[in-house]
Amino acid sequence: MSTIATFVGNQISAWATRDGLDLRKLRFVPGVAKYPLQRDGVDPVPRLVAAEPVTRLVSLFGTDVWLVSGYDAARSVLADGQTYSNDLRPLVSRGGRTAAEQIGGLGMTDPPDHTTLRRLLTPEFTRRRLARLQPSIERIVEERLDAMARQRGRVDLVAEFAFPVPFEVICELLGLPAGDRAAFRRLGVARFDLSKGSAGSFGAAAASRGFLIDAVARQRRDPGDGLIGALLREHGDELDDTALGGLADGVFLGGYETSASMLALSAHVLMEHPDVRARIVADPDAVDETVEELLRHLTVVQVAFPRFARFDHQLSGQHIRRGDAVLVSLLGANRDLAPDFAPGRDGAGHLAFGHGMHRCIGAELARMELRTALPALAARFPHLRPATRRLRFRKLSAVYGVDRLPVRLR
Repeated sequence: MSTIATFVGNQISAWATRDGLDLRKLRFVPGVAKYPLQRDGVDPVPRLVAAEPVTRLVSLFGTDVWLVSGYDAARSVLADGQTYSNDLRPLVSRGGRTAAEQIGGLGMTDPPDHTTLRRLLTPEFTRRRLARLQPSIERIVEERLDAMARQRGRVDLVAEFAFPVPFEVICELLGLPAGDRAAFRRLGVARFDLSKGSAGSFGAAAASRGFLIDAVARQRRDPGDGLIGALLREHGDELDDTALGGLADGVFLGGYETSASMLALSAHVLMEHPDVRARIVADPDAVDETVEELLRHLTVVQVAFPRFARFDHQLSGQHIRRGDAVLVSLLGANRDLAPDFAPGRDGAGHLAFGHGMHRCIGAELARMELRTALPALAARFPHLRPATRRLRFRKLSAVYGVDRLPVRLR
């Protein structure tokens, strides 16, 4: 879920290390970094739609930053681990930071580190292994719908449904005790907000990562039933608390805010398409195709992790130099594939979860949540409608969405 803003800040940090500039203190986002993260409602801004498949976004301290928004070029870049490196750590991991302040994870590493990390997590994210969570997902969804049904007048669908459902699911997956969840939830949202530069995001990330490192330390003495416990039982002798906490944080990072934004924006789109909403209740076979089209159309993770060119090469007619940064607009690529919302089209190959070896490992869990929650919401409240015509979409965020979605249930 990296963004152009984050990359720009990281480049500044690397360039000015000798002058003591700390990315954690960066309080602004350069204007040139903003337009690929901006939208018109749920749609990309015209400038992104009109862009060539590969364009030079900015030249910064001798490094060209390229934006890829064409589908074919994007798919090619995302799949090419030979031409591009994903390793961000040399740019932002500097001396003097605590373990919780170091970055890492699947999206920021190359083989062999990436291969090792993914090997640890993959067994826990197979469809068969995740099936154990389906009863919990159904229970969590029904509990939230029951709570909403007890309310009268306007309900904020974000606060009452879109955020609590994936948060409780990810806590179930990780195996966090109920007593830990309230404190952990308070740490979640701020890390994705880039409206004040990267300083707030880095601080919030360190806090939530530190919380999970502590959770690993506690469970090392008595492993729980979730992902943290499974990793401790299988790999506790290989990895220390910091490494395992970082893995757990990566799972949280990829599975909480993204699913919450998808649930909220999907409900918003379905309220604008009541025929589609009715169809997913009446025809279970329509659910999967609708979820895939919502994933493609909304693409809440707007820009993939930056890639860095390992050598000079050509990309869609542009000369990319060794060391240049290549940013893939997942939104631009998915809308290049098809501009409008039309469930039932062949949506195979969309890039909402990325592509290649860095494709989101939690894709199937996200689908499970959407396939369960959206039909249940539509069935329980068939007359769900917006309570306001003026939604406030996030202006600058690594994950696109709304912070409030007022609705009327009846």
